[in-house]
Amino acid sequence: MKVAIASDHGGINIREEIKSLMEELGIEYEDFGCECQTSVDYPDYALPVAEKVAAGEFDRGILICGTGIGMSIAANKVKGIRCALVHDVYSAKLTRQHNDTNIITMGERVIGAGLAREIAQTWLTTDFEAGRHATRIGKIAEYEEKSGQ
Repeated sequence: MKVAIASDHGGINIREEIKSLMEELGIEYEDFGCECQTSVDYPDYALPVAEKVAAGEFDRGILICGTGIGMSIAANKVKGIRCALVHDVYSAKLTRQHNDTNIITMGERVIGAGLAREIAQTWLTTDFEAGRHATRIGKIAEYEEKSGQ
């Protein structure tokens, strides 16, 4: 598995924690920034990660900002992305099993590093169940194609 990870200024600490986790799990990743504490625009980090995941250069992506909301909105504008804002372990598990999410977002101002680490580990190690869920994902993809999204 290859993961793209990025944050804006509001998610640097959790990003570093998750990078450490991925190193422990032996997961290959690339860090797309940011490297500053001053205010930056989250789409500048969310969109490149989402585009690389959608293009198949990375299997999954993890995005962190203050709340996770802005990153999630931006990432979901990219065709082929199924991004979920996740702040608990149960949702992280189900969003992989049922929704085959390829990106998650989290908010550093909402959750702490320990919980973020648990969420990321659960999400990274959970497989898509397919079956009836694949039919549902197919309907979303079909709509995306027809609507030009």
